[in-house]
Amino acid sequence: MKTLVSSPTLTFTPEPTALKYWTVEEYRQMGELGILNSDDRTELIEGQILVMAAKGTPHVLGLRLLAVAFDALLEHQPFFVSTQDPIQLNDFSEPEPDLAIVRGTALDYADRHPNSSDLALVVEVADSTLKYDCEVKDKLYAQSGIEDYWVLDVKNQKLHIFRNPTATGYTSQLILTPPNSISPLAFPDRSIALQDVLQK
Repeated sequence: MKTLVSSPTLTFTPEPTALKYWTVEEYRQMGELGILNSDDRTELIEGQILVMAAKGTPHVLGLRLLAVAFDALLEHQPFFVSTQDPIQLNDFSEPEPDLAIVRGTALDYADRHPNSSDLALVVEVADSTLKYDCEVKDKLYAQSGIEDYWVLDVKNQKLHIFRNPTATGYTSQLILTPPNSISPLAFPDRSIALQDVLQK
């Protein structure tokens, strides 16, 4: 039986200087040592360990439809679809995006996680995390040089496309709705119909 431990209640907000910023190496060691609960889905963002939001049914469906669509799009291409797996952006950030299009094959990453130069596209699926994905993670991915970042908003049936990364964020944002189609930057001759990935 799993023992439930209540979270501490803070009576103040710590100043940034009072926080411990973890490195990717330290974060991985905590997982190996069992310090991080294997039942908790976490990711390392800018040195902070964050618990990821629970996945609702619309989120699960959206991700499944995306994976199917990209599997078809990438046929005979030297890329593969990675879902909810870690990517290392720098020494302090190892997020687990819902979907990433990664160069090569899975065997190419037997001893490391993909980094920015390995990624053709990163996609987050949002049902309760839209603001975070569009206003926090967009900056993280832009600063890491991710050229093409999408947020699939399953609640409002929209796709947010972020491109042209800079040190302060993306300078181009487009929002599409069905029945439009979209082509990833890396595959301009291939497209995905939004009605195939946005279904209630």
